[in-house]
Amino acid sequence: MIALPTAAKPTAISPIALPTAGRVTFHEYAEKWRAIQVHRPTTQAHTETMLRRHAYPYFGDRPIASILPSDVQAWVKGLSGTLAASTVGVAHGIVSGIFRSAVKDRRLIANPCESTKLPRADIAKVVPLSTESVNLIIESAPARWQAMMTLGAGTGMRNGECLGLTVDRVDFLRRTVTVDQQLVTVARREPFLAPPKTAASVRTIPMPQVVVDALSAHIATHGLGLGGLLFPGDDGQPMRRQVFSGRVWRPTITISKLPKGTVFHDLCHYYASLLILHGESIKTVQARMGHASAVETLDTYSHMFPESEDTTRAAIDDVLGRVADSVRTSSRS
Repeated sequence: MIALPTAAKPTAISPIALPTAGRVTFHEYAEKWRAIQVHRPTTQAHTETMLRRHAYPYFGDRPIASILPSDVQAWVKGLSGTLAASTVGVAHGIVSGIFRSAVKDRRLIANPCESTKLPRADIAKVVPLSTESVNLIIESAPARWQAMMTLGAGTGMRNGECLGLTVDRVDFLRRTVTVDQQLVTVARREPFLAPPKTAASVRTIPMPQVVVDALSAHIATHGLGLGGLLFPGDDGQPMRRQVFSGRVWRPTITISKLPKGTVFHDLCHYYASLLILHGESIKTVQARMGHASAVETLDTYSHMFPESEDTTRAAIDDVLGRVADSVRTSSRS
């Protein structure tokens, strides 16, 4: 009689035992993940900073398979006590991306970030600066930076776009400025020029005469920096945005006696508000500001557009009012 082999007894698995693939620590896996991402230099630097400051202290030494949804929720709760809701959302998004990659690599069965309840980010309405405030900023800025303030308010160009502007991008004859580069500053690296953040940010902006005059006078008085930069540092080298903020912008705001929270991007909002005030379409505002979609523009500036009720009344009154006037005139004759 042939003896059949008996089935081996299943090995007991401890509730806390982890699959071999999931024993890698979060820090180790995240660093490998970060190294293979196709990110812009600024995104690379931002991702590294967010992980180092907010994720590694909490998850760094733990095996990725040991991190539960409740752990992620507790982490988010802790961050919410000290960080803005939008920052918590960004940090969570990065960590979730790492776990999604681990699922694809079959190191995890599921992403523990999938059901996290995030703090609600209240979107504050943009309140544009007054023309008086913009003039105060321009007048209070050091002489060699006044043209940059005028450029920001008169074209909606962002801080990095202004600091990265070279003279070959300015067409004084056609009165246009081409925005296809920005000055990028990341830790442990010299500032460098790179394309704007998105393809939509590449644009050509019509320059009002006040900007043309300001740039012409600036070049005649202060010259150009390395590579034709219009707004370099004192040594002619590219000016780091952090240095510009500390040495130029914040002292200017202090002298202007404007709120401390006033930032350079408020000049961009001022420009957008002028376009809206003078009846430019949402698509035009989108193109001038370099937004990726009209939705982004509407999310930011919809409250500045005329109320639809008033627009509807004016449109119908404009047409039917003329008809009514014509009828009344005919009845009298």
